[in-house]
Amino acid sequence: MTVSPKAKGWIRAAVDYGAPLSFMVAFLITRNAVTASWALVGGAAVALLVGYVAERRIAPMPLIAGVAALIFGGMTLIFHDERFIKIKPTVLNLGFAAFLLGGVATRRNPLKALLGETLRMPDDAWRTLTLRYGIFFLCVAVLNEAVWRTQSTYVWAWFRFPGLQILAILFSLTQAPLMMKHAKAADEEAPAIPPPPTE
Repeated sequence: MTVSPKAKGWIRAAVDYGAPLSFMVAFLITRNAVTASWALVGGAAVALLVGYVAERRIAPMPLIAGVAALIFGGMTLIFHDERFIKIKPTVLNLGFAAFLLGGVATRRNPLKALLGETLRMPDDAWRTLTLRYGIFFLCVAVLNEAVWRTQSTYVWAWFRFPGLQILAILFSLTQAPLMMKHAKAADEEAPAIPPPPTE
């Protein structure tokens, strides 16, 4: 199946944001996080299926986020407890943080393994970027815990989407100078900003 570059962009956006957008729309309609979890689970399943059919592959982070949406959304529905869907961003971002910071601690470059084909940089720059993203994910996990434990479900839902996505994009933009500096030193091609994490 041949897909145009423009269509690929829409497909990737659907894979990245389909599930949280579906949840947010359903929550605004129902004002019930448990009921809205049906939309989350359905949106995640459809997004992953469309992404796979169109590209015959799904990038690791969207895949992990999609599977997490299915698991935590399913648990929310099974136990009728919205706390499961609220802790999903915490668990997911802690996992990402542990993966990246663990890689730095063991002198590996996990972020390079994920993005090395789209961005060429020296290993030192990759380690710096990996450390920064690891700390960012850790902060997001802590922030999610603070929000859902102290604020209403309505406030948390807006924080979850589009709040977390906006934070991720802004953080990625702050890393552009580092990537541009070192990517130009390693290769004259323009660097690509890593995609923001999904939750």
